[in-house]
Amino acid sequence: MLHLLKKLLSGISPLLLLIRQRFLILQLLRRDIVGRTRGTLLGWLWLIAQPALQVIAFWFLLDIVFQMRSPGQVRYLNYFLIGMLPWLYLSEVLNRSINVLNEFAALYQRSRFPVAVLPLLPMVMGLLIYLPVYAGVAVYFQDGLAGLKAIAIMLLLFVWVIPFAYLLSVFGLFVREVRQVFPFFLTMIMYVTPILYAPDALPESVRWALAFNPIADLMALIQGWINGLPVEPGNWVRPLALWLLLATPAWVLFRRSEPHMREVL
Repeated sequence: MLHLLKKLLSGISPLLLLIRQRFLILQLLRRDIVGRTRGTLLGWLWLIAQPALQVIAFWFLLDIVFQMRSPGQVRYLNYFLIGMLPWLYLSEVLNRSINVLNEFAALYQRSRFPVAVLPLLPMVMGLLIYLPVYAGVAVYFQDGLAGLKAIAIMLLLFVWVIPFAYLLSVFGLFVREVRQVFPFFLTMIMYVTPILYAPDALPESVRWALAFNPIADLMALIQGWINGLPVEPGNWVRPLALWLLLATPAWVLFRRSEPHMREVL
């Protein structure tokens, strides 16, 4: 019990850091937003407009051009977007986490700076971009309750992805090859995750392999909560066990790597 409590405390340490350093993080987010939208007419609205335009493109392609239909009672476009938008959030966070320490190296190379806040930036920025769009899509397809569920899902994903963001930030800095290989690996994960298709579409002979894909469990939980699709106990147990397994090592590894980060760059 004490060991489990220690893991939980380590897992929420970045959340406590987020609260303590909230003003610094807001300044860094403001700087990041200005850098990404400088010279545009819409300014920061482009950050939300981009995923919104993606949703419109998916609607046109899947509903108008291909007229995709789901064999079940859930509309295919509904099923696809309810799974795809959380995936886009996770993908954005993980891909940017690999480079975040290099991206903001000027902040900590020659001065004292709380480096541990940097992996939080992709997570918070992704939340600002995808949460309103995801909630809007859920409300459009269903109702206000689904919109509240969508907000809760994004916040839970924010917590779940914390250990991965910290691990990838360290590996991306110290093991350069990770930056080259990981985007391809992430793309392959998307294709073997039931986002473009339902789990039932897979042959029974290979369906067991989904148990080794934590993102597949997350998608099952998301589809179950919003669209009412079946959820198995393992879909809850495996992602939680993985989070508990990685929470403490990820935080400890990052903290022990901090003194050596300036030497790498």
